[in-house]
Amino acid sequence: MTAHDDDNPDRWSDPALLVLSSLAGGSKHGYAMVADIVEMAGVHLGPGTLYGALARLEDQRLIESLPAQGRRRPYRITAAGMRVLEAQLTTIEAVARTGLSRLRAAGSAA
Repeated sequence: MTAHDDDNPDRWSDPALLVLSSLAGGSKHGYAMVADIVEMAGVHLGPGTLYGALARLEDQRLIESLPAQGRRRPYRITAAGMRVLEAQLTTIEAVARTGLSRLRAAGSAA
């Protein structure tokens, strides 16, 4: 599943990957995740996208909610979530290396 950044239609992102990456830095509530994801990836997740991703990740036991702090409910990544995130980021890293290598080779051939 992909979502457009509200401010930059040229950016694509996977909300679940962005949420897991944000929570890898420590537990956060929704607004803090949105701000962190904007800073990290330049992508703004709207409330429907964010809370939909949170619900799916929680159903998959990749994240868990913590006791509410006033009106805010923080979430944290689970050990299973860390394993899934590492596997996904390793794949993305390999794809990026291959894609960049191919772009550079095509550029030198042009």
